[in-house]
Amino acid sequence: MLKQLPKRQRIRKGIVLFVFLTFPVTMNFLSPYVIIDGAMNGVLTGSAVMFGLMFVSSLFLGRAWCGWVCPGSAMADIAEPLNNRAVNPAKISWIKWLIWIPWMSIVAWLLIRAGGYSSVNLLHLTESGISVDAPEKYIIYFIVIGLFIGLAIVFGRRAGCHTICWMAPFMVIGRWLRNRFAWPSLRLTADVSACSDCKKCTYNCPMSLDVNAMVQTETMENADCILCGTCVDNCSKNVIRYSFSARK
Repeated sequence: MLKQLPKRQRIRKGIVLFVFLTFPVTMNFLSPYVIIDGAMNGVLTGSAVMFGLMFVSSLFLGRAWCGWVCPGSAMADIAEPLNNRAVNPAKISWIKWLIWIPWMSIVAWLLIRAGGYSSVNLLHLTESGISVDAPEKYIIYFIVIGLFIGLAIVFGRRAGCHTICWMAPFMVIGRWLRNRFAWPSLRLTADVSACSDCKKCTYNCPMSLDVNAMVQTETMENADCILCGTCVDNCSKNVIRYSFSARK
């Protein structure tokens, strides 16, 4: 089935599969708890640095992390054959902010109590360099995987990405800033004059976005777009393209 995909999508799925297979090593560097524990002790952790890098990358690459590097993408791919039903992003994407805002508030409060960062330890709570280095840590590992895959199986495409992802808001905010100040960045563009209105772009979008409606207005902007390029590679008319440019 992978061979039937366009070359770029085979490469993308291969990358996210590799990232998923290495998740037992990297999990703590994407952990919301590690950054809380670090803030409590005034330690700048590897997870805090990773979240900062996600934000900075989004200023120039939008949410490409989500489509090309996030282990959650592979989890969504695993669940896709079991439930490929589209979800309604407008109805559920706000849920992740109910997680992110209190989490960031707690981090800020703990950091203020600790008097700010007083040391840097990128391996905080990961002294061996491997996140899952003891049998009991597999409990957390399987809980995370179970949540993302389970939500996708029950509710549809990437339901976990829309609802519980604590990483996405960093990039949504960065994307909003890049649009606000209109500097060049990675984005999608569309030429509606070449569109046959087949709606394959909407049907194939892993984030359940109405890509066809975006094409019709030539406004390829949506906070949930992860720049995976699925719409680009499944359009036989080459209507949608990647572009590194400023928003018009």
